[in-house]
Amino acid sequence: MALHPHFSAPTSVWTLAPAGMATLAYLLAAFSTQRAGQARTSLYTAWGLHLLSLVAGVFNTPAHFGFAPALSITAWLMLTMYLVEQQLYPRMRAASLLAVMGAVAVLLAVFFPGTSLANGPSVWLPLHLTLGVASYGLFAAAVVHAGLMTRAERRIRRASEDGAGVPLLTLERIMFHCVNAGFVLLTATLLVGWLFGEALYGHPWRFDHKTVFSLLAWVVFAVLLVGRARFGWRGLHATRMVYAGAVMLLLGYAGSRFVLEVLLGHGA
Repeated sequence: MALHPHFSAPTSVWTLAPAGMATLAYLLAAFSTQRAGQARTSLYTAWGLHLLSLVAGVFNTPAHFGFAPALSITAWLMLTMYLVEQQLYPRMRAASLLAVMGAVAVLLAVFFPGTSLANGPSVWLPLHLTLGVASYGLFAAAVVHAGLMTRAERRIRRASEDGAGVPLLTLERIMFHCVNAGFVLLTATLLVGWLFGEALYGHPWRFDHKTVFSLLAWVVFAVLLVGRARFGWRGLHATRMVYAGAVMLLLGYAGSRFVLEVLLGHGA
């Protein structure tokens, strides 16, 4: 499979219109002083428009993929999980942060649509990308919950009444659910890349920057899960490992693709 660089912003109104409206809706949800119900409506509107922009991107001819579309899908998945969780835990507070991240991710995907998949990609590529992006979304959600845990712990130490809105143990449990599911999907992603590397990329599986950082992330999360099961790791130690693993994973695909697509200007 050959990847051909294409970095200009897509000109289709079907791509630009929902992306622009999603960005505005995200910004309204993040910075507006309107009532909570109206802010929630803006967030749901942004979620729907973001999905529409992703679907429009899929039907671009030829299809494109790269670091920015991956981050855009990840941001949408994070918001999806948050909106579901908020039905169970109405006091969970991360909407403003997720709205800002959503706006940035949508704009990045508009201006950096990635490389063109013009020459008939392998039938294994959709599976590989789906598994990888889904694992990104789950680990990103784990990072958000780790951040909420960190904030809650600080406020508990300061005896602040304005806590995270959700019990600390609940946040921790959700975080580890995300890590467990993300680890399974990351393992599957790496296995598909290893077993079908030549069909996916035109060469056997090799230890490039993407692979090394992805494997380092896998090791960090594996150690965390073993430590949790065997030694009861939790709290600050666990959140730090979640942050470390997420950084490795971010450098693995999005970081390496950013360097190739933007800094070096090619999609090899």
